[in-house]
Amino acid sequence: RQAVHLPRDRRDHPREMKSVAEEYLGEPVTEAVITVPAYFNDTQRQCTKDAGKIAGLEILRIINEPTAAALAYGFGRTSEENIAIYDLGGGTFDISVLSMGDGVVEVLATNGNTFLGGEDFDRRVVDHLNGWFLDNEGIDLRDDPMAMQRLKDAAEKAKCDLSSRDVTEINLPFIATDDRGPRHLNVELTRDTLESLCHDLVSQSLKTCEACLKDSKLTPQDIDRVILVGGQTRMPFLQTAVAEFFGKRPHKGVNPDEVVAVGASIQAEALTADQKDLLLLDVTPLSLGIATFGGRFASLIDRNTTVPVRRSHVFTTTRDNQKDVKVRVLQGESDVAAENDLLGEFVLSGIKPAPKGEPEIEVAFDIDANGIVNVSARDNSTGLEQSITVNATSTLSDEELERIIDENPPDAIALKV
Repeated sequence: RQAVHLPRDRRDHPREMKSVAEEYLGEPVTEAVITVPAYFNDTQRQCTKDAGKIAGLEILRIINEPTAAALAYGFGRTSEENIAIYDLGGGTFDISVLSMGDGVVEVLATNGNTFLGGEDFDRRVVDHLNGWFLDNEGIDLRDDPMAMQRLKDAAEKAKCDLSSRDVTEINLPFIATDDRGPRHLNVELTRDTLESLCHDLVSQSLKTCEACLKDSKLTPQDIDRVILVGGQTRMPFLQTAVAEFFGKRPHKGVNPDEVVAVGASIQAEALTADQKDLLLLDVTPLSLGIATFGGRFASLIDRNTTVPVRRSHVFTTTRDNQKDVKVRVLQGESDVAAENDLLGEFVLSGIKPAPKGEPEIEVAFDIDANGIVNVSARDNSTGLEQSITVNATSTLSDEELERIIDENPPDAIALKV
């Protein structure tokens, strides 16, 4: 049996990555450990799992990327440490605080922003360059998709260059044409300018770090090591800001681009070899509960609860002789039900007629080690029960998955999102 890490990359299809792994290993790959951003909700995790299944992989475990990074850092270490994993990738930001030592990795808290990533830094540079070109040439490149793509590629390269130098030149000949003829973009971008453009993005990430530390009941002084994950963390200004926030320089002993894959591989080996010397205790990133009378949200499992976990609570009816209750499963942090994400819903029918407030409807939430949610509702007086494994409308049904796997050629697969 071979188990490989399936990296999260929106540009590549999982089937392609499976083929790359098989070519490297020289044998079929049938299993995978998949990593996802820590702040992925249940719908996003289900979609990721579906993608792996479509590629012909058995998903051994879905683990959070910061947790995988901690596994890589802590492999072979026996000392007890509190670790902060600062993970800024292309599209998302996560911060996790973990306690580890003697083969036990426990996530104390996690927080994040699925709308903050390296692409936002790129966008600031793109806007700056487009503004410069508009001021100097009178042409708005946003009207030309091809020019904007060239600008985006150049912005990303310039951002990377400025991690190792103070100034870089951006030269894009024939970027536009008007009645004067072809126009060219040639401009220098300094590290200082880049830092001023992106200063608030770094500040946003540090506010998220503050919230995560508060949830973990630790202070920056309690953190022994800070691990940086993701290519965007190569930015010197970001490294300095993180060092000032935590009061210590980030650990340089791991490759920010590879550490997640290494950690996932360690987890895969532990699962396939049935190792008992590695215990991983992860948490749920968002609160889970149901919608209740008056449009309120009743949380059954609070965010940062260690998984796997099971929690239940007794609810009741709101009308006399009510025969049905609809259970609407939600995920989020707002007290208002409509402001949280709807994961799924089902109806428990056949409730014994009784005055309102008298029936006892026990709702239970189970979260497995992959973070997948199962919800059940039981009428305690009749024993009738209904349950679902949350499979929100943006994911594929089992029948759809089987049809895609059986009928479509590899280059025709597309996950419905």
